[in-house]
Amino acid sequence: MNYALHEVLEIHEMAAFKTTCLTKSKTMKALITDQLLKDIMQQDIDVSTRQLQEYASILTNAKQ
Repeated sequence: MNYALHEVLEIHEMAAFKTTCLTKSKTMKALITDQLLKDIMQQDIDVSTRQLQEYASILTNAKQ
């Protein structure tokens, strides 16, 4: 699929932001003692990881 340059740049921007959020979630999870909050953070980590994989797939297809 062909994407306009601004669309590809927006995906890059979203991926960069999501990477920062993922890094923060992983770091904070290590510091949390409450199990419920740890579970919520793990869910966020799982969702963010899946979203980054989707962004990578979109960017790979955009270059073809």
